[in-house]
Amino acid sequence: MKDKLNLYKTFIELLGSFGKTNGLAIKEVRKIMIRHFKAHPHFDELSELVKNMTKARTDLDFLLDECIRLCDELGPSREYFTLINLFENITQEFAVDGKPETEAISKKLLENFKNEIALVNQKIPQPPLFNMLLESRSLVEWTSIYAIYPFIPKRIKGEGRPVLLIPPYLGDDYSTSFVRRYLTSLGFKTYKWDQGFNLVKSHYIPRLEEKLDDIYRIHGEKVNIVGWSGGGIFAKIMANRHPKQVEQIITIGSPVWGVMDMKTPVSGILEFFRGKSLKERNKRFIEELEPIPNVPITCIYTKTDGLLPWKHCMEAESYREDIKNIEVYGSHSGLGANVSVLLITANALSANINGKTIKDTTPNIERILYPFYWNKKKRSLFFLN
Repeated sequence: MKDKLNLYKTFIELLGSFGKTNGLAIKEVRKIMIRHFKAHPHFDELSELVKNMTKARTDLDFLLDECIRLCDELGPSREYFTLINLFENITQEFAVDGKPETEAISKKLLENFKNEIALVNQKIPQPPLFNMLLESRSLVEWTSIYAIYPFIPKRIKGEGRPVLLIPPYLGDDYSTSFVRRYLTSLGFKTYKWDQGFNLVKSHYIPRLEEKLDDIYRIHGEKVNIVGWSGGGIFAKIMANRHPKQVEQIITIGSPVWGVMDMKTPVSGILEFFRGKSLKERNKRFIEELEPIPNVPITCIYTKTDGLLPWKHCMEAESYREDIKNIEVYGSHSGLGANVSVLLITANALSANINGKTIKDTTPNIERILYPFYWNKKKRSLFFLN
């Protein structure tokens, strides 16, 4: 959050100035903004910035340009989804009793902001050649899992909770065999995709909806969905369409936003996004990826992904507290046989079902498997207390 404080400070100044321009008292402006910031994970810091806002400026275009400049300097990020959502909701409330011209100004500012953010987010590069070459280690990951699997901790209690697993692009149910096997051993009731090889096309959705409905009726409770790579696309669409039937989604190396502009080094991967006719045919299907579903979300990703840009595999954590991005070590192709992925999937399922945090369900000994543990160790070496 520290690297984004200047951005949020300018953003709050922009919103506050618009509220004042619309004739609202500074006290009312603060009240509205604080109410909308309450769901933000960094509410305490942001509320202080709002409280410290004492004056308004009239140069709204300058403040908007400054926000865009700061976003551009920070680089592409899904986190800007939160800013757009806050911008839209707060300015709409500011303009409720305002003049028609102020409502027009609000729409213009929002449209410009959305367009500029879209341009910033188009700058995510494809995975570097080195990452592509590292994908060969997936052979080691898939062969070594047979020896490692018996030693993976089995602490979590699934208690028969239903979990639907969706395989990656060009994968079938065999691709998710280790994840299913592990979750089954913990007591979860796992269900296969049962549609052969996943080619990531919209015609799979009707049967997937039927399967979701069947599992929901059998158990009489919401269904957890785990999707790897292209399977995560379907997990998110199911959650957006049927939030009353979905308990949570866990995506594993899945592109969950910005897929239309995603750059991948793999020829033909997600082919239907590339050709014009195919793009038009799947336009609605693709657009369903952009909204964030109203269910807990855990996104597992690896920065050494050689097939997909890892930034496309992260959701906006700042949007809600029940959205988490967790980095692991490994290749994209080996995520289905990655010990960290198996542990995170089980921990996330248990945590979200029982209303806990993933941190609460992850013991210290397991944390050495994740980059955040070692990053913290590195910082402690350079910044001694």
